[in-house]
Amino acid sequence: MRVILGPMEGVLDHLMREMLTQINDYDFCVTEFVRVINLPLPDHVFYRLCPELKQGSRTKAGVPVKVQLLGQEPHWMAENAVRAAELGACGVDLNFGCPAKMVNQSKGGAALLQHPELIYQVIKACRDAVPADIPVSAKIRLGWENPNDCFEIVDAVQQAGADELTVHARTKAGGYKASEIKWDYIDQIRQKTHIPLIANGEIWNYADGQACIDTTGIDSLMVCRGALNVPNLGNIVKHNHSAMPWHEVVDLLLEYSAYEVRGDKGKYYPNRVKQWFAYLRQAYPQAADLFREIRTMTEVDPIVSHFQRYRDSLA
Repeated sequence: MRVILGPMEGVLDHLMREMLTQINDYDFCVTEFVRVINLPLPDHVFYRLCPELKQGSRTKAGVPVKVQLLGQEPHWMAENAVRAAELGACGVDLNFGCPAKMVNQSKGGAALLQHPELIYQVIKACRDAVPADIPVSAKIRLGWENPNDCFEIVDAVQQAGADELTVHARTKAGGYKASEIKWDYIDQIRQKTHIPLIANGEIWNYADGQACIDTTGIDSLMVCRGALNVPNLGNIVKHNHSAMPWHEVVDLLLEYSAYEVRGDKGKYYPNRVKQWFAYLRQAYPQAADLFREIRTMTEVDPIVSHFQRYRDSLA
């Protein structure tokens, strides 16, 4: 069984990857997307989103990190995929699933689900250009509105030569609604294709992971939002561990604070940590109370000091 830490734009950055891979047995991670339009991107763009390139395309815990590209121009996607490989990426992942309006309006992400031929062209251009020993993978949803479109989309992905495919088992129109999850379509895809598959969507605990495996026939699972709700979700899904107790989460908040303040995003720390609370509150009732206490704080030091006092009060 494999468990992958998936990408979340603006949330699962390299600092969060570093921390979560220290405490979970993830098989690999995928970066936030590198937006490709119509030019080769400078190296600093790749290093900003994937500083792990400077350490063998791995987190400090040794977990491989794939560079994710998002765009719709085959030539420029291939040019930048090659550059990612030259900088040491252990894999290149192509995003055809992002449902964000801004991305879709510029014909990126899930917008391409309406154009399987263009998906084919993008993947083939990247696969042909990138050295054969570097995997080129893709991530899709089941379609724009109709989940039955997934079969044509997957055929395009396979014909283009992708090495692996992650399927988020909802359409773009389905957003992130739990009621819209359709794991059974991944099982149908598995039966119709030979491309290695990763299943994604609505995996919040060990039981969900097992149910997804039973339904899809796929034992490679990707987690995203749930990994922020419960920080040790990777080990819960993979090894049936218990959820991290709240006092350990508080320790992790302080560790995360040290990462963020030390890192290049220190000035964004107040917003970043509050953003994480939006996820923690889904799993830990105590997080709602702590969030209320720091909600109006806008400076780093008062927030960190409050966390330290709060942790001391739990001792």
